[in-house]
Amino acid sequence: MDAKIAKPPKPARVVARLRVNGRDVEPAVRPYDVLLDVLREDLNLTGTKRGCDMGTCGCCTVLLDGRPALSCLTLALEAEGREITTVEGVRGKDGSLHAVQACFEACGGSQCGFCTPGFIMTSVALLDRNPRPSEAEVRTAISGNVCRCTGYVKIVEAIGKAAEMRAAGTRE
Repeated sequence: MDAKIAKPPKPARVVARLRVNGRDVEPAVRPYDVLLDVLREDLNLTGTKRGCDMGTCGCCTVLLDGRPALSCLTLALEAEGREITTVEGVRGKDGSLHAVQACFEACGGSQCGFCTPGFIMTSVALLDRNPRPSEAEVRTAISGNVCRCTGYVKIVEAIGKAAEMRAAGTRE
């Protein structure tokens, strides 16, 4: 018997109304598309990295309404109506580095750099919420981010230095 097996229909794409780095965008997404894929593949914002795809490494961290979120576990449609900030969006309007970015560079807070965008986004959210965190608070905040190259000393140092710079009014 030559019974044909019907292929399941492709899921229809819908327009997602997103606000990314202060810009309104409307990519066509499938209901199961995660924010990470939309950012990287549809919007060409490749600073956000794909790490584990399970939410354990923090490489894909972005800010949703100012709070860290794992873009590999967030459906793009769940982000509608929310402010999405990627690592590309934390620079100053003049293109200058955010204090956290500048301090990661100055302190050697990144080794290979793969995990750095996730750490930066987590750190920006921390300093926005708590401008003068203790070392213990910094370590707690970044506990969901994994770096396979370093012992976190320079990362913690960079975040502390960024807090000092912001308190002194020398950077965002």
